[in-house]
Amino acid sequence: MSKSASIGLARPATFFGRVMAAIDRLLMANANIAVRNGDLPYFGL
Repeated sequence: MSKSASIGLARPATFFGRVMAAIDRLLMANANIAVRNGDLPYFGL
């Protein structure tokens, strides 16, 4: 028996889900850049 477990995450199928995923990727990239520059990341839109 395996000691690790994994879950399969489905890609968002709806247009709204894809838009929200794109916004999430944009915000995460912005937060990573802010942390790299030593600033506090802005949260939210």
